[in-house]
Amino acid sequence: MNSDYIPWKILSATAQAGVLTEGWNLSESPSDPESCRQFTLTIPFAYPFSYPPVVQVGLTGFDIDQGTSSRLTTTVTNITAEAFDVVFNTWQNTLVYSAEVSWLAIGP
Repeated sequence: MNSDYIPWKILSATAQAGVLTEGWNLSESPSDPESCRQFTLTIPFAYPFSYPPVVQVGLTGFDIDQGTSSRLTTTVTNITAEAFDVVFNTWQNTLVYSAEVSWLAIGP
């Protein structure tokens, strides 16, 4: 058997952030209507990987004010063997009260 073999690990879950999350600022009206606002949520892995895994995130839910346009993006940053960050972005007059993502991480 090859001693260099490292088994692959697959982890997945959902994560949610919103007005009850400390620091959530996407539900606040911007002082500059053209400004972008973002909130970063750090998601720790239940079990650490040996190396930073590949992480896929999909937006699965949101609560956005009905009086404004729906503008919301998600980005994955700062992937380590122990955790990663999901960055929620909105802009102009959109008010986001909560957002939910499902994620999948695959790596050794």
